Amino acid sequence: MAEGKTGSAKAALTIDDLHVYYGEAHVVQGVSLRLDSGVMSVVGRNGMGKTTLCNTITGLKQARSGSIRVYGREISRLEPHKIHAAGIAYVPQGRRVWPSLSVDEHLRLVASSDQEAAWTLERVYQTFPRLAERRNNGGSQLSGGEQQMLAISRALLANPKLLVMDEPTEGLAPVIVDQVAGMLSMLGHEGDMAILVIEQNIGVATAVSDTVAIMVNGRINRIMDSRALAADRDLQQRLLGVGRHNDDIAPEQPGAGPAASELLAQVYSVERGGAQQDPQSPAGGNYRTMDALPNRWNLPAASLRDTAFREKQPENALDKVFALPLSERIGKTALVAGTFDTKGEELRFIRDCLKSVGIPVKTVDLSTSGKPSRCDVTPMQVASMHPGGTSAVFGNDRGQSVTAMADAFARWISRETGIGGVISAGGSGGTSLATAGMRALPVGIPKIMVSTVASGDTATFVGSTDINMFHSVADVQGLNQITERVLANAAHALAGMIARLPSGAEMMARRAAARPAVGMTMFGVTTTCVQAVQKILEPDYDCLVFHATGTGGRAMEALGHSGMLAGFVDITTTEVADMIVGGVFPADENRFGAAIETGLPWVGSAGALDMCNFGARATVPERFNGRNFVIHNPAVTLMRTTAQENQAMGEWIGERMNLMEGPAIFLIPEGGVSILDKPGGPFHDPAADKALFDALEATVRQTARRKIVRVNANINDEAFSIAVANAFRSIANPLRRTA
Repeated sequence: MAEGKTGSAKAALTIDDLHVYYGEAHVVQGVSLRLDSGVMSVVGRNGMGKTTLCNTITGLKQARSGSIRVYGREISRLEPHKIHAAGIAYVPQGRRVWPSLSVDEHLRLVASSDQEAAWTLERVYQTFPRLAERRNNGGSQLSGGEQQMLAISRALLANPKLLVMDEPTEGLAPVIVDQVAGMLSMLGHEGDMAILVIEQNIGVATAVSDTVAIMVNGRINRIMDSRALAADRDLQQRLLGVGRHNDDIAPEQPGAGPAASELLAQVYSVERGGAQQDPQSPAGGNYRTMDALPNRWNLPAASLRDTAFREKQPENALDKVFALPLSERIGKTALVAGTFDTKGEELRFIRDCLKSVGIPVKTVDLSTSGKPSRCDVTPMQVASMHPGGTSAVFGNDRGQSVTAMADAFARWISRETGIGGVISAGGSGGTSLATAGMRALPVGIPKIMVSTVASGDTATFVGSTDINMFHSVADVQGLNQITERVLANAAHALAGMIARLPSGAEMMARRAAARPAVGMTMFGVTTTCVQAVQKILEPDYDCLVFHATGTGGRAMEALGHSGMLAGFVDITTTEVADMIVGGVFPADENRFGAAIETGLPWVGSAGALDMCNFGARATVPERFNGRNFVIHNPAVTLMRTTAQENQAMGEWIGERMNLMEGPAIFLIPEGGVSILDKPGGPFHDPAADKALFDALEATVRQTARRKIVRVNANINDEAFSIAVANAFRSIANPLRRTA
């Protein structure tokens, strides 16, 4: 039935290698399944991607790649209304009925005028007599079970070929669950339509369907006969029980460690004398010892502890899971953000300039004074996004308030849709506030900061993003002939950017048609290697090369986090040397963080780890006197790293690699890590290189997906370039994006 047959008839639903993302989160990961006819259930714990699968089938969510066919017709690129017209009906999770419309009005809105239709209003009322009794009641006056009947009836009146139902028994009383299950069984056996049911209730899923697909971590783990799953309690616990995250959970081995009962604290129940004795308590009667904590899934406490440990995620984990896709972020509205209590006149001037040229504007007040605000978005609304609540923002310490508001603004803007660009004006405090939110936006969305600090060191404010800094010349304090001109120029610059900004759909379409982008790091002493690798990969990949000067590495990481890269060829990791030794081009502690957090394929090497970078020779700290230096040019001095420093670098990189869950390969160039580190070169030091290579191999926990590979060549030799390109091809998908 639902498992797919080899006959010539087209299947009701065929899904092939479906991949769906929410921002950076890869939610549906290569799902393939086939439903010929009848009923198929998809089961799995919360967060496995089941609802996303439903939304993608019905067009409410766009897939990045893969195919969805209904009776042979490709529907994955169709709009939702066209998918509905093609014969696919959807019963969403949570029913979603209109509170103000009566039952009859709900159904008449969707009822077909075709008298020959299989499902008519009369048939619905016959099937659900309770709806006939409540036909004049509004949606908000119905019980949960009645709302579910209405949602199902609404879908049936579309006379679908395929009915997709998401959690149809969620929140219903047991007696209503039985009624819904009976109705699903009836519909499945009538043969008028195929039904795909997403269901948490294993009893319902196995009762109404012929086959069950088990979804684990965004993938279909297996498809099996529903009766076999219903009879296999152990499999239900291993794949569907709380605290289980894959099918390959090894059984407890004798002698492997203390039993769960030995690890639990003993629990005592103390009762007053003369109280009725628990028949299971010992003879003393006043207490009893429990060797397991009660839980509804009857799982060992060890698995519950494992679950608690896994669920202890970083503070921003949910932010990443619920990150908005780029297509929803981009629009045509300009955000004018800043401290309106002190810079209101200037910010409103910017607003009026934008409105005068037809740009929609939303004002966002980032004031921390607590004064009333008339902006579109008030300080209280922004501050409510702070993890500590508004009380964390509005306090007596101005410095802490500004810092907290900056954090809140970054979180607020990360959830905002339809942004065409953002602009602000202010001094150092206002710049800190506004640019915190600007840095949270994807590269490509226009960002302008008019600031008094724009003529100085702006690295703290700009970071690795594409913020445009406008020097205000005069202080942003009142309007005059200078500030008016500067603010107007900035506003009109933003207006021009927004006017020519592609829509989110257009950007996504361009990305889909383009080669996947790969981030590469380069330094002057590794240029030959990078250019050779780039030439090999260019037919399949758009190679983005970043200068490994600290900001270059951070810029590549930012693009990786934003979902604009398909992988990393991190040949030149010299920024780690400057971070550890104290050079002028240091990485930060989150170097390699994009590969760690996204799981994208990563190929790395030890490019230019033989050197630490400084400015002119006179600027090198005195503590390094006596070291081996090369004057690269009058403004750049290179210093050879020592064996001890190389060991520290190898250990640090190795520990970061151990955090990578995606495919990762580090290639060691045994013939030297730069053009200066080869026999006869000024930085040739086999002992220092050996300390680096040995530390890497000793630190990295190598697996099938995380490897260290030695190559008998200098990093700029052709053999090494070929090895790097082949390593990346071996772990990355070279196909162009299709969605």
